[in-house]
Amino acid sequence: MSRKLWAAVTGALVLAGGALVTVPLTAGAVDDRPTAVVSLGDSAMSGEGAGSYEDGTEGENGNWCHRSTVAMVHRTRLADRTVNLACSGADSANVSLADTVHYTEGSQARRLIDIARQYRVTAVVVQVGANDDPRFADTMVDCVIAWANPFGPACRTALEREWPGRLAAMAPKVETALRDVRAAMSAAGYANGQYDLVLTSYASPVTERMDRILHGPQGCPLRLADAGYGRTVAVPQLSEALRGAASRAGVKFLDFSRATENREGCSKGATTSGEWQRRLTVDPYALINGGLDAIGLHLAQQSFHPNAAAHEQLGNCITEFVTSGAGSARCLEGADGRLHAVQ
Repeated sequence: MSRKLWAAVTGALVLAGGALVTVPLTAGAVDDRPTAVVSLGDSAMSGEGAGSYEDGTEGENGNWCHRSTVAMVHRTRLADRTVNLACSGADSANVSLADTVHYTEGSQARRLIDIARQYRVTAVVVQVGANDDPRFADTMVDCVIAWANPFGPACRTALEREWPGRLAAMAPKVETALRDVRAAMSAAGYANGQYDLVLTSYASPVTERMDRILHGPQGCPLRLADAGYGRTVAVPQLSEALRGAASRAGVKFLDFSRATENREGCSKGATTSGEWQRRLTVDPYALINGGLDAIGLHLAQQSFHPNAAAHEQLGNCITEFVTSGAGSARCLEGADGRLHAVQ
């Protein structure tokens, strides 16, 4: 068989074989595809809260993925192209190769296979787990309800008992998703050493360092002690659980838990200038694209998420981390006011 014919047959097999066919490049062959970095995960990775959402992801036809054109993956400087597959509200199963549908979209790992064949993917960044057993969004709602009822128990009362168990239940699901991402890249013809696979944790959206009287009306209706528990205990413990999942799955880990420290929602008082997290946000424009489906959760979907300024900083930290070659690091603000990857 001639070299030209063999190349044609090989290409046909790749296209026909779906996710199960792995065809590595011939030794010495030049891969001239554009490079790409790809992100997978949930709202914190999709760019929820950053605004400037991609057409078709802002409630149209039931798609509320809220993928921002300024999401952190698009602020990296790692490749020729940046591709965001993350979707607001996604859990580990939605990232994995499982046959799931979330906001009209199927498995993120399955879509990664096509992207990895089209481009030479040099890095895959994953942020997932908060929507599994931790139920981070529901927990925030519980804490808002607790603030509204000063005669009831604090939200941290039950959370302190439940949180460790929730994290323990989450971890294996994240590990499965990470292994499926590895399998997807393998199916696209990649060996593990040909790209970086990074799991990130989450930044605390609020802080107890708020105006003691006015923080509720300013957009953070949470008890100060509950916010303090979240910032100093719940978010760091979530980060450590994700660090363990990354270690067991054999992937790199980037700690975001202190990334927005002193820049959380309502940390600057009456002004939002300098903050990197959104406060409680009600968006009536969601009704324009989403219609009646927007009523309820989707009207406030952007609340307590990193804003566009945060995504710029997080993208810089990811770039530093990947280019450093380190296996783990933390994103911390430096003296220059920017986030840096600190080992």
